[in-house]
Amino acid sequence: MAQVAGDAGEQLQASSRRWLILALGLAAQTASCSFLYGIPFLVPAMREAEGLSLAEAGTVVAAPSIGLLFTLIVWGAAADRYGERLIMALGLGVSGLLLVYAGVGTHPVGLLFGVFLAAGACTASVNAASGRVVMGWFAKSERGIAMGIRQTAQPLGVGVAALGLPPLAAHFGFRAAVLLPAGLAIVVALLVAWLVTDPPRPPRPASGEKPPSPYRHAALWRVHGASTLLVVPQFAVSAFAPVYLVAVQHWSPLSAGWYLAVVQVLGAAGRLGSGWWSDRVGSRLRPMRQLAVMSCGVMLLVALGDASWPWLVLLALALAGVITVADNGLGFTASAELAGLAWSGRAMGTQNTAQNIAASLTPPLLGLVIGDSRYALAFCVAAIFPALAVAVVPVRAEHPSDA
Repeated sequence: MAQVAGDAGEQLQASSRRWLILALGLAAQTASCSFLYGIPFLVPAMREAEGLSLAEAGTVVAAPSIGLLFTLIVWGAAADRYGERLIMALGLGVSGLLLVYAGVGTHPVGLLFGVFLAAGACTASVNAASGRVVMGWFAKSERGIAMGIRQTAQPLGVGVAALGLPPLAAHFGFRAAVLLPAGLAIVVALLVAWLVTDPPRPPRPASGEKPPSPYRHAALWRVHGASTLLVVPQFAVSAFAPVYLVAVQHWSPLSAGWYLAVVQVLGAAGRLGSGWWSDRVGSRLRPMRQLAVMSCGVMLLVALGDASWPWLVLLALALAGVITVADNGLGFTASAELAGLAWSGRAMGTQNTAQNIAASLTPPLLGLVIGDSRYALAFCVAAIFPALAVAVVPVRAEHPSDA
């Protein structure tokens, strides 16, 4: 009887600990996103304080994403080899220290670009490692909702930045505002180092042979490809909805901001919902394919609304803001599960790299399509990509009996 009670106590402790680890993974990703996606909120204050042109300020703002892009796979491989706690704490902590340096003293624009580039490269450690630790501590039947919770970090990070950075910059200056994401990164890095426990790992083969690469087969490549295609409508909405509401629908910037803030909250709920859905049906890729169909349909609905009734385009944009982000966690979870524990960090790093490339290319290329006013055409073009994803999602690889 005592043994049974002891086992039950250990199971309860392990269950509580994994939720704490998920919360810390979410906090780490939120701190990272508050820097990566928050720096653009500081462009007006940066230009005033540093005397930068818009082009120079835009280059500095792009530096973190460039650094992130080139190191995601490297950090994923490091997490596979050395463990999640070390990699998360190290990358996030160094990123915070670099931002402290950026926020103290006066630096030429070239040095500021280099510091932000290095900070972005370091904070990339969180992307693969936080996903990997979630995958390791949660059973397959719970990973969808767990990864969905983790994926809410982006809207949370943007929200923290939107609420905190502009007021700080207005009262204390651009450099003081940079200390907010710096402080968040350092505090969360210390908590990760203290409280996160790496999930159990399977024993290494006695022969010393490395696990075979999952990239020998097409399935994982197809998941990456489908996820990349599905990023296009997501960033078509996020990049052009604000200017569309102001320039075409004649909303005030404040009203457009509140509308899009509500859509962001709904989008976070959509990520949770899709994760719960995937757990219930025991599949990541079937819901992902169905969401691709819905994403194509809703982008065409946005285009129809632009060409017809204002109320329809507003409803369609809200739906698009939810549907186009809902698949994100499914792609990450599927990548890690198909790759296996030994390769999951590299797989999620590769997944994120491909998605970031698509996210970077979408606004300028669709901007060329839009020109002065061709929004409906651009939304139709964006609908092509999820339509292609429907065919690319490798549902059979997950459940061979499924069509």
